[in-house]
Amino acid sequence: MILSTDTLTVALVALLIDVAIGWPDAVYRRISHPVVWIGRLIEALDRRWNRGRHRIARGTLAVVVVVAAAVLPALLAVWLLMPLQAGPFILGALTWPLVAARSLDAHVAAVAHPLASGDIAGARQAVSMIVGRDLPEDDAAPIARAALESLAENTSDGVIAPLLWAAVAGLPGIAAYKAINTLDSMIGHRSPRHEFFGRVAARLDDLVNLPASRLTGLLFVLAAGSGRALRVMWRDAGQHRSPNAGWPEAAMAGALGVRLSGPRSYHGVETPEPWLNAGARDPDAADLSRGLGIYRQSVVSAGVLIGIALLLA
Repeated sequence: MILSTDTLTVALVALLIDVAIGWPDAVYRRISHPVVWIGRLIEALDRRWNRGRHRIARGTLAVVVVVAAAVLPALLAVWLLMPLQAGPFILGALTWPLVAARSLDAHVAAVAHPLASGDIAGARQAVSMIVGRDLPEDDAAPIARAALESLAENTSDGVIAPLLWAAVAGLPGIAAYKAINTLDSMIGHRSPRHEFFGRVAARLDDLVNLPASRLTGLLFVLAAGSGRALRVMWRDAGQHRSPNAGWPEAAMAGALGVRLSGPRSYHGVETPEPWLNAGARDPDAADLSRGLGIYRQSVVSAGVLIGIALLLA
């Protein structure tokens, strides 16, 4: 893989801006967010095309339309701006909204703070913003577990994978990735409605997340400085229902010495999932705070790696 100084600059600038200011609420209220724009297009296509016969073909066409709608404006921006001396920096600023490092930190911290103070109801309300599973009203462990799993998986999907595709292909690369990832989150479910229409979106998302999920797991291992994290990741990652989420989740479980994944319930229906790091204890509030520390160190490490690659390119 040959990384150019231009695309590496785009990725690094985007990360630095996001870590510094995130996506401000005032901006969101005024123009919403690019992922929301993509989501509206997916919703419209889902309503109009997810019916009748040939749903796999219709879903494939929806993927093509959504990815093209995201990538073509990005290619135009590159064509217009890259010749400028400050072109990579301007493109980095345009890429910034598609990196979610600060947002993920804020959402998980919103669970960790009340959980640490014993406010289980507040933590339960906060975690409901990032996971859809059923959670008990008086038990901290399932809340900590859900938040840690979301933190681990979304470190890959929301931070490392976008940065990786930006480093490889600049703004068009990250735009394509976010389009695919949003397609998967909206229509890639194994449900009667989306079993066929969302099949290509789900498979494509598995493919584009494959390298980043492994890299994220390694970043967690390095941040924790834990041989146990590496052993658990290598042993248990393949047991997860997802071909990718198991890598960062197993690494996080091993780093903290807790068990993650496992059975969970959605709308009263229990889903039997295998444990990652089975036999370990359940996580608590302190583990969630430690997990946030591992996450933050991993984001810093990702920035350092991009910087080193930029110096060597």
